[in-house]
Amino acid sequence: MKKKKLLSVLLAGAMSASIFVGCGSSATDWDYISNKGELVIGVTYFEPMNYLDADGKLTGFETEFAEAVCEKMGVTPKFQKIDWDSKEVELNSKTIDCIWNGLTIDDDRKTTMDISTPYMENKQVMVAKSDVADKIKSADDLKDKTVVAEKKSAGETVAQTDEFFSSAKYVSVDAQAKALLEVKSGTADVAVIDYVMSIGTLKSGSDYSDLKVVDGKDFSPEQYGIALRKDSPETLKKLNDAIQAVADDGTLDKIAEKYSLKDLLLVKKK
Repeated sequence: MKKKKLLSVLLAGAMSASIFVGCGSSATDWDYISNKGELVIGVTYFEPMNYLDADGKLTGFETEFAEAVCEKMGVTPKFQKIDWDSKEVELNSKTIDCIWNGLTIDDDRKTTMDISTPYMENKQVMVAKSDVADKIKSADDLKDKTVVAEKKSAGETVAQTDEFFSSAKYVSVDAQAKALLEVKSGTADVAVIDYVMSIGTLKSGSDYSDLKVVDGKDFSPEQYGIALRKDSPETLKKLNDAIQAVADDGTLDKIAEKYSLKDLLLVKKK
């Protein structure tokens, strides 16, 4: 009998201890990030945001922007290339800690992720070979032409829903860079991509200097933000405060000017 009572006391004590430990270990998202000392940043490669330079080093506007912000936050940036189609899965599984890669802010994403203050404005544009681009004036000019865009991107939404593309054939690809490659190789006629990508990619001397933006045809004005896991208020505040600090000390302007993006910035010095 005494052994049974002793066993009951020990079991009760163990349960109480586990409950106490459980209550005391409700770590926040910021606890998780700060304890490991690094912010794992999910990216895809496209100029001028995140791309490999001639020496194979990751560079770009968002690469340098993230490095400056992480310094303010007191964590080390670690860049992880992701499949854009699986970005939310990777975020929620903690393969990455944020998506920082030309992410368009929209109402659907706000319901599943915490998103930073908007830092840049953007729009969608059509890119084609120069001789084709000059002939696109109306929706009729896209009849029987193949339009490509990155799957689950703002460009895809435009290509699938805007009346201007109603007579075209649409095909999705797995990256914006792939969309441009399809146009360059002639397997597609038009790519719908971010305006900011066109700035970095279509410059003189680049691999795509024979392509151009269709003049006067802009779609879907939008804003970029950085996505975190849902319900991460402490991480979100630290991120937003660091973004503002990088703007206030002039670093953000310098980085944006380097990549010809200063006119698109939304975060200003206070």
